[in-house]
Amino acid sequence: MEDIKLYVTKHKDRFINELIELLKIPSVSADTAFSQDVLDTAEAVKASLVKAGCDFVEICETAGYPIVYGEKTIDPKLPTVLVYGHYDVQPADPLELWTSPPFEPVIKKTDIHPEGAIFARGACDDKGQMYMHVKAFEYMIQSNTLPCNVKFMIEGEEEVGSVNLKTFVENNTKKLKNDVILISDTGMISNQQPSITTGLRGLSYVEVEVTGPNRDLHSGLYGGAVANPINILAKMIASLHDENNHITIPGFYDNVEELSLEERAEMAKAPFNLDNYKKALNLNDIYGEKGFVTNERNSIRPTLDVNGIWGGYTGEGAKTVIASKAFAKISMRLVPNQDWEVITDLFSKHFTNIAPAGVTVKVTPHHGGQGYVTPIDSIGYKAANMAYTETFGVPAIPVRSGGSIPIVALFEKELKSKTILMGFGLDSDAIHSPNEHFGIFNYLKGIETIPLFYKYFVELSK
Repeated sequence: MEDIKLYVTKHKDRFINELIELLKIPSVSADTAFSQDVLDTAEAVKASLVKAGCDFVEICETAGYPIVYGEKTIDPKLPTVLVYGHYDVQPADPLELWTSPPFEPVIKKTDIHPEGAIFARGACDDKGQMYMHVKAFEYMIQSNTLPCNVKFMIEGEEEVGSVNLKTFVENNTKKLKNDVILISDTGMISNQQPSITTGLRGLSYVEVEVTGPNRDLHSGLYGGAVANPINILAKMIASLHDENNHITIPGFYDNVEELSLEERAEMAKAPFNLDNYKKALNLNDIYGEKGFVTNERNSIRPTLDVNGIWGGYTGEGAKTVIASKAFAKISMRLVPNQDWEVITDLFSKHFTNIAPAGVTVKVTPHHGGQGYVTPIDSIGYKAANMAYTETFGVPAIPVRSGGSIPIVALFEKELKSKTILMGFGLDSDAIHSPNEHFGIFNYLKGIETIPLFYKYFVELSK
């Protein structure tokens, strides 16, 4: 395996250029205007797997966007690694905040990435990290060092809730049979200190609609006489947290996993500088649930956030109206043991109940998923840690992430195997935001590290 560094160095420019070409395709799954681009990206992923050395690759149709499946079987008696990733990306809005066009990738140097980073939508989430696995696989094929069987499942709907993946997995358990699932859709602490994500929060995502009068009204003639849906919505949202930033929905915390003081102390060992955290976000102070520190608030505690709110007139100049309707999109990040469907139902009932007379409320669930925790004494975790230790020179630290990958819990339920989250992104990579980027160092280091996971996983499985 010592030749991996030489291989990466030799093919560095090609690896970067191939990823850039993939990033040029605007595979935005949330917007039907980009439907053909999403389909084109699936074809590009298929072609890359074929070229890398898969024996069999197919595009599996679903009720939505297709799943790209590929496999390489060298011996049925050997372990099988299933690689999951996604080729769809978030919308690029707001476009005016990008320093370069989101689908015209450019390499720029930054303080954190002095060797350069690729700026483009999907660079880190998840095209760059997904493509690391394709190139790592290519290396193992070319060097004849692939120690086990490999399967790839790359989907095109992760950014819209993986709505059709559940059916695909349920209908293809034999095809997807594996010994461990490997995903790179998370991050690590820093380029000097790797980490392995051992916990993910679940998600409940809803849209709310508050309706007052049957049409927009003149705010002078009707102001003070009818309920203003925007005012009402703002009050209702404000009531969802108390003075300690504790969520007020009855039953919301009933099944929240409470970590012991010992576990919280272990989490606190991860390097964290609060001043640097505030500086990076241009904040003068932090904010959150009383009784918990920043790294606990964004990982082991549930949250409720408004992701968008609108209604009435928002154009240039003034228009004095009381809007007929007001809307908001709300996401709740959930911790293990909180069932997302139960939480969605609790939210819907509570939000409807707190509406005052004069308005009606509609709650529309969008998507969700369960939280997940993987043990650090598993063979997969140990193999990942050994791989990181070899390439970074220091052991990885187990951390819990505030993000959600809802399908991870589904995989364990249906495929009966554990998932290892080997992320190489950084918090500063601006995923889901303007100017998303992925460091050249991180991209290449991922390609270098992943083959070592295979090596150690097979050795530890004997």
